Amino acid sequence: MKYVGKFDAMAPVFATVGLVLLAGCAVGPDFSRPSPPDVRDYTAQPLAATVTGAAVAGGEAQHFAKGSDVAAEWWTLFHSKPLDDLIDQALANNPDLKAAQAALRAARENVLAQRGTFFPSVTAGFSASRQSQSQALAPAPNFPAVPEEFQYNLFTPQVSVSYAPDVFGLNRRTMESLEAQQQAVRYQMIATYNTLTANVVVAAIQIAAVQEEIEATRGLIDADAKMVDILQYQLSKGYASGLDVAAQNSQLAQAKALLPPLLKQSAQLHDLLAVLAGRFPSQQPMEKFELSSLQLPEELPVSLPSRLVAQRPDVLQAEANLHAASAQIGVAVANRLPNIQLSANAGNTAVAFDQLFTPGTGFWALGAAVTAPLFDGGTLLHQERAARATFDQAAEQYRSTVLTAFQNVADTLTALEQDGDAVKADAATADAAKLTLDLSQRQLRDGYAGTLAVLSAEQAYQQARIGLIQAEANRFSDTAALFQALGGGWWHHTDLAEGNHEK
Repeated sequence: MKYVGKFDAMAPVFATVGLVLLAGCAVGPDFSRPSPPDVRDYTAQPLAATVTGAAVAGGEAQHFAKGSDVAAEWWTLFHSKPLDDLIDQALANNPDLKAAQAALRAARENVLAQRGTFFPSVTAGFSASRQSQSQALAPAPNFPAVPEEFQYNLFTPQVSVSYAPDVFGLNRRTMESLEAQQQAVRYQMIATYNTLTANVVVAAIQIAAVQEEIEATRGLIDADAKMVDILQYQLSKGYASGLDVAAQNSQLAQAKALLPPLLKQSAQLHDLLAVLAGRFPSQQPMEKFELSSLQLPEELPVSLPSRLVAQRPDVLQAEANLHAASAQIGVAVANRLPNIQLSANAGNTAVAFDQLFTPGTGFWALGAAVTAPLFDGGTLLHQERAARATFDQAAEQYRSTVLTAFQNVADTLTALEQDGDAVKADAATADAAKLTLDLSQRQLRDGYAGTLAVLSAEQAYQQARIGLIQAEANRFSDTAALFQALGGGWWHHTDLAEGNHEK
């Protein structure tokens, strides 16, 4: 069948539509990225260039390197192969990360689906029916029929084309919003990635610290129990009072009360580490961690404040949400404007299948329609106002996210400054307590001191050791927190930086 001449007659219509499309514009505001904050430092007081340390685990001196970049796999700076292996397992098996990756794939497919609105919709159909015509009417089909039986078959293949020109940018703004939402989902996935790696590092540090605290607490309990035995013996001989025994029993009870929470914490941390690695608590990782096996990174990067907003995934996610809200204003404005719909339909109709596509059986139709809202009770107006209010909300949420990001970095930097002094002070306390214990043990061997004096020195040493363990763990944990607060170095991973991180 040939419709060339008929379609040529519609050429002026298509030309007019083409000019309308070329003149079309996207209504609503054009998004521009927020400017970086005009601040130069994270803290009110200048940072010390070097944080002093001590000759203990986590006691190395650390240096702040302003303007330095964050390493891609920053956890390797702790020089612990068990830790590296565990993070590899977590990145491969953690269900939260896999869910975030699946959400990103879904968002990407939604964007690709929306692209179809820029193209005509073409559908093909075929219908076959048998009909009976009323005898009071003339038979519709043009073929000889038995007068008593006005029955016939009808076969109709056809192709339909419809297209809505994006004159006012409704489709473009919708596409822009979906692309921004895809970026928000992407940065949410990156935030999950950063949180996962940091949580694994901190959990491993805490496990090592709690295990050492348990050992020190058991040593403290053992010393207290021995002192109770000695005092009870002295009480029976009249060399000690009941008050001395009661006081020591109280101290022993307090030391014993410290152990159950530590054991509970240790079990819960092991369960946490198993779940982070994508395992059940009964399938806990076999890796063993000790604070002495971890090396504290000596150089601490401190990104420029102007770079922080381009590195933190939560800030970038908030920016993407702001972009999506901006595009939704354009969608709401475009919904209040006229909409153009173009359509075309062509096909054949015949009463016999073998007569299809013969001369005289073809049909075609071209159409154009314009619809515009005249009255809707204010629905579209209020939807536009709601979109603008949502944009204002997203703008304030972006500002809040930026402020929180700077607070995180400032808090961590301050903590690291204090951590160095805390480790140094606790190390000095532990050294003094250990020296006292060594001297008292020597005096006991030489007969110049009693057992109670040695046990008392043992108590002081174990208590000082617990304080030092906690200070060491805090410094390791705060170091990991700084890398996370600065963004985690994800931009060095090609798959993350380009948004193609899928497994």
